[in-house]
Amino acid sequence: MGDKPQSMVYTLAGALLAALVWMLSDMWRGYRVRAWLRHGDLAMVPHLSGWWGVLTERARKLLRERERSIDASEQRLKDFLSAIQTSPNGVVMLDKQAQIEWCNQTAAAQLGIHAERDVMQRIGNLMRDPVFTAYMSLEQPSEPVVIEGRGHRVDRPVRISVQRHRYGEGKQLLLTRDVTVVEQAEAMRRDFVANVSHEIRTPLTVLSGFVETIQTLPLREEEKTHYLSLMATQAHRMQGLVEDLLTLSRLEGSPVPSMRQSFPLSRLMASCEQEAKGLSASLGQGDVSHHIHFVVNPLLTDAVLMGEGRELQSALSNLVSNAVRYTPAGGDVHVSVDQGIDGSLLIEVRDSGAGIAAEHLPRLTERFYRVDRSRSRESGGTGLGLAIVKHVMQRHGGSLHIASEVGQGSCFKLVFPASRWMSTHA
Repeated sequence: MGDKPQSMVYTLAGALLAALVWMLSDMWRGYRVRAWLRHGDLAMVPHLSGWWGVLTERARKLLRERERSIDASEQRLKDFLSAIQTSPNGVVMLDKQAQIEWCNQTAAAQLGIHAERDVMQRIGNLMRDPVFTAYMSLEQPSEPVVIEGRGHRVDRPVRISVQRHRYGEGKQLLLTRDVTVVEQAEAMRRDFVANVSHEIRTPLTVLSGFVETIQTLPLREEEKTHYLSLMATQAHRMQGLVEDLLTLSRLEGSPVPSMRQSFPLSRLMASCEQEAKGLSASLGQGDVSHHIHFVVNPLLTDAVLMGEGRELQSALSNLVSNAVRYTPAGGDVHVSVDQGIDGSLLIEVRDSGAGIAAEHLPRLTERFYRVDRSRSRESGGTGLGLAIVKHVMQRHGGSLHIASEVGQGSCFKLVFPASRWMSTHA
């Protein structure tokens, strides 16, 4: 009987020890789970049994879902920033103190800032443009402002539009856009309208004066004939201007000429030669006219240009007529056709006129640009001829090259790529 209480003690002690071991083991498993959750490393998930295992597996799945969600969010952010980086427009993100939080490379290039080095720098310390400073001081700007961009020079302006937007809690977003081409186009449009108005107003004023003279003054028949002749000259001048304007409009608004169209070189040369000789005769002083020569490489007599015949004839006709008009009677006008070493077709119009100073050459193909306005009007030019030639060549994949020297005459060369002509010469 004395052994029974002792046995119960041993049993109770064993039970208590087992409970203590289980509790310590459970605490150890709980510690492992806590340590793992603190680091959150999915590669180090503890392998546990029982409800700790269930809890661990549940936590692992939740962490995996969170990790995938974070990875997806980070990837979307990267994609978004990459898209902004490739944008042709600039983006600058500013914090509450107008410090740069982030900007894309476009904005950095346009504004002259560094996308990485200038992070957390105040935008006002980096950009000292007074216009930009005043714009940033406005509480609620409604319209964008245009400032000088990086690399701006008087001879090569760079104009950047900046639009400011507020977002978040006191943050700002700057959107930048290069508007240099837009402003240049607008300036060209204004100049074009002003030039057209001037070119038309001048002959109209002359016509109005002659009409009033004929209506109000008693004139002899020969005087009336003289005035009517002058009026016809001004009317022809306006007609030429309108025709050239319509030609330019047609060139800019129509599709590029098809390669299936063709125009014989021989026909082009014959037409322009006849026109040149007729113009020379009408401008000649007595029996003195120009010495006009058209020479074609014998291997190219059967050459055919691939393009729109009317446009090609207009281009060469403009060059030839200019050469005749600006070369004194008795001077030389030489038109030649040859093949370039790269297979291109070269049509060269050379004259022995007064020549053109080097500073004028880059602007000769601008609309209404004239080296000598009074002389140009006297010769019947509209100031649009070389602009037409340039457009025609661009539409046919070619180019116009101009060389001239004062006192030595001028040379205008049309260069057609090998793909724009063919020869049937055997």
